[in-house]
Amino acid sequence: MLTFLKNWTLPIAMLAGVVAYLLFAHVELLEPTKPFVSTFVSYLTPALIFLQLLLTFCKIEPRELIPTKWHGWLLLFQFLSASTLAILLIFLQMGGAYKVTFEGAMVCLICPTATAAAVITGKLGGSASSLTTYTLLSNLLAAVVVPLMFPLVEPHVGMSFFVAFFKILSKVFPLLLCPFFLAMLFRYCIPKIHRLLLGFRDTAFYLWSIALMIVTGQTVKSLIESDAVVNVKVSLALAGLVACAVQFYLGKRIGSRYADRISAGQALGQKNTVLAIWMAYTYLEPLSSVAPGSYVLWQNIFNSYQLWKKRKKESC
Repeated sequence: MLTFLKNWTLPIAMLAGVVAYLLFAHVELLEPTKPFVSTFVSYLTPALIFLQLLLTFCKIEPRELIPTKWHGWLLLFQFLSASTLAILLIFLQMGGAYKVTFEGAMVCLICPTATAAAVITGKLGGSASSLTTYTLLSNLLAAVVVPLMFPLVEPHVGMSFFVAFFKILSKVFPLLLCPFFLAMLFRYCIPKIHRLLLGFRDTAFYLWSIALMIVTGQTVKSLIESDAVVNVKVSLALAGLVACAVQFYLGKRIGSRYADRISAGQALGQKNTVLAIWMAYTYLEPLSSVAPGSYVLWQNIFNSYQLWKKRKKESC
């Protein structure tokens, strides 16, 4: 039974998210003055992301965190690509379908690497330690760039840039980096807690599935409650597809130059989509979360293909 659930976690979690939205939307319609579900979810999602990152970083061996040249090139691409879209949105003053589609693509580009990417990389024969290093670096990049970029792209009425910047910074920076520092604190200062957390080796996987269910429900909420035409929603799904294809391709091309094709491809292409959907839904136009929502499917389809191709090669 557990094997079945692990193999089908993605569709089960997403289906549960759809059902949960339909259920809780009905509850809030009955009690419109008590949006307790939305409030609860707004705190639960970042808490799940934090715990997932903490458990993942507890497994890190600090001596294996060695930056390489391809790390720098990938970080540069993430920054420049997301910044280019942000500049287009700010200075061309795009609206409607163009704006929400570009916002969705921007989130897919600046989002850090998925914590589960090291597992896939190891199965494909890449360097899990090298990818883990990039995961940490991409978290640092996102923690700095997102608070700077998002208030300019999606300004809030009655709130200055600096107020919005510090508001987002106060939530995103601790969420992405504090789990690492806390994990190191436990490792060197409170080893008993560190060993205890290491015992929950598979818990991060289940936390991810719960978070995926929640953000799927939020994405469905955006789709159903939005009055956007179908073409806009399709363009968001295509934006996720293009972002996914470009990042896997460039990651592998750059990694090939440094004899680390698999690790670099997964580092740039496999995203922490739960975080991406949460950031888009919380700080940008909520409908833009459809792009990273579709990214979940695209990257898992590609990862499934890569694993199938490797198994086929090994069986020959």
